[in-house]
Amino acid sequence: DVQLQASGGGLVQPGGSLTLSCAISGITLDGHAQAWFRQPPGKEREWVAVLSKSDPSKFYKDSVKGRFTMSRDYANNAVHLQMNNLKPEDTAVYFCATGRFVGLLESVYEYWGQGTLVTVSS
Repeated sequence: DVQLQASGGGLVQPGGSLTLSCAISGITLDGHAQAWFRQPPGKEREWVAVLSKSDPSKFYKDSVKGRFTMSRDYANNAVHLQMNNLKPEDTAVYFCATGRFVGLLESVYEYWGQGTLVTVSS
């Protein structure tokens, strides 16, 4: 049974930092791609960062490049999203996902965690 557990969301001031974590059980990291998506209030879910199966190659949404870093934690079978210089427009529910294939569409990913809310506000 594959399970993803996202954590680390919270309230942060503009310019601040947060690290989201996604603990994955039931599958290995290397055999699958992982991604972070987010859903801003009143908007559709969008991709934020993607890690391919091997290498791994990393892909970031233009608006987060240079501020967000996605990484694998093999010791804990988890992925993290380090978010720096947060902006109010980063406010969203963040979701982690994994699957056999890599892509930027939600439909690519077979397994999803519950969301964790990130609020960037002064």
